[in-house]
Amino acid sequence: MPATSSSIPSPTDGRVMADTAEKPSPTRGDPTWVPPALTREEKTRVVGKTPVFFGPPLAILTDGKKNTMEISGRLNLAAERYLEILKYHGPELAEPERECLRHICNTGFMSPLEIRELPMEVRLTTFSCDGLDKEALAQKLDAASFADLVVVVESLGF
Repeated sequence: MPATSSSIPSPTDGRVMADTAEKPSPTRGDPTWVPPALTREEKTRVVGKTPVFFGPPLAILTDGKKNTMEISGRLNLAAERYLEILKYHGPELAEPERECLRHICNTGFMSPLEIRELPMEVRLTTFSCDGLDKEALAQKLDAASFADLVVVVESLGF
């Protein structure tokens, strides 16, 4: 006997055909599970092509790279390493020390030379606030590596 239209499930009648049922995604622990490249929390923007101005630092960083994939790979590798430096470097600073450095860095852009001169700038500034020992802060910055100083400037938003 031929099938009638009433025996064929429709998308609106509540019945689902077995072969069209959605299979559950593998979960952690399942050997077929593959971790996502970025979690939703880590993904902060739509990833895609973005025009970038190549000033001297980027031109030097990508010198000799011939195609887009090589250039993109080099930039992403440098960014990944930089993020690791930000995560694992930087001296502990008290709030009065951070206020002093905010005052010094408030000019905006900080060149590498200006970052290296932070200990001297701390000694020369007229800024003061309760709880600030400028000489102790200057010594802390003198003992810091350049990576530590970069993290300080970045953590202050400059």
